[in-house]
Amino acid sequence: MEISDSLQTLYSAEIDEQDDGSFCIEVPEQEVVDGSITEGETVRVAILSHPNAQTPEPDLDEKASSKPSQPSTGPATNTNQAPPVSEGEVRKVEIENIGDQGDGIAKVESGFVVIVPDTRVGQEPRVRINDVRDNVAFAEIA
Repeated sequence: MEISDSLQTLYSAEIDEQDDGSFCIEVPEQEVVDGSITEGETVRVAILSHPNAQTPEPDLDEKASSKPSQPSTGPATNTNQAPPVSEGEVRKVEIENIGDQGDGIAKVESGFVVIVPDTRVGQEPRVRINDVRDNVAFAEIA
């Protein structure tokens, strides 16, 4: 799965079951305050398993709204494209945002996301890529 250059935000959240049997993902207030998303806006949500999750979750791409799901009209993603980073690679990145769990978020070629713990927005650390997935990589400061 390729992550689009139009990615506006990335954060971690738990999925909570509601009394009516539906499920809810809470959006952190900071995402609305920063203007990444707007209250009442329909957004696309990609659900990825967390690297520390006990059981993997399937990747899903669905619209988050109270309306029934509708077919996507956007361009198809190229699932055959290899990630632009590889395990063991060292490179300089720019931390653009902080995720819900406090990890730094950098984007490299084609908007590919690299998660870097113990960083702050605006830092440009050299990082070592430790784990590469189809749609995200995890790194540490080199």
